[in-house]
Amino acid sequence: MSPQPVAPAPAATSARAPKQDRSRVTRQRLLEAAVDCLAEVGWTGSTVAVVAERAGVSRGAAQHHFPTREDLFTAAVEHVAVQRHAAVQSAAAALPSRGPNRTEAVVRMLVDLYTGPLFRAALQLWVAVSTDDQLRPRVLELESRVGRETHHTAVALLGADESHPGVRETVQATLDMARGLGLADILSDDGARRARIVRQWARILDAQLSSNSFE
Repeated sequence: MSPQPVAPAPAATSARAPKQDRSRVTRQRLLEAAVDCLAEVGWTGSTVAVVAERAGVSRGAAQHHFPTREDLFTAAVEHVAVQRHAAVQSAAAALPSRGPNRTEAVVRMLVDLYTGPLFRAALQLWVAVSTDDQLRPRVLELESRVGRETHHTAVALLGADESHPGVRETVQATLDMARGLGLADILSDDGARRARIVRQWARILDAQLSSNSFE
């Protein structure tokens, strides 16, 4: 009689699941801590030791998940990209479906994307890639992807028809303006001035998108 196959011990199987869960939690905490460090203390101050301390794990545990600083922050780049995309989708879902203030709400949402901690973290990565050849390709790839996703979202939310000449450039100008306001916010928070700019740009968009009067 041939021996029957031995089923895996239930205890061993159940023990692996909590261990995997703990590993995922630790990795997530490290990525979130890396993003927070980038936003608050910049690239130079964001060492593996600092990130590990903020995440509440040992440096050895951090290096188990991310053997090098480049590994950690390359993964953080991806994490930032995912979080920024999720932020776009969440904010878009909360917009009014119609009405005279929809365009202004869309523009304000886009500007808000560039004035939060995720943008500050991304900005620090942009600075870092100027001197880090290992990070540069990944950051450029992800920023390109995030840029395309954000542009497509803006087109949909504004109801813009890019088959008309100039519409695509106007939507991109909206995103470029939002990024510029985000950069200005790094130095000083001038919410009142930003609100006036958003209102004025929304009026311009309403007029141009409704008439499609692009040269």
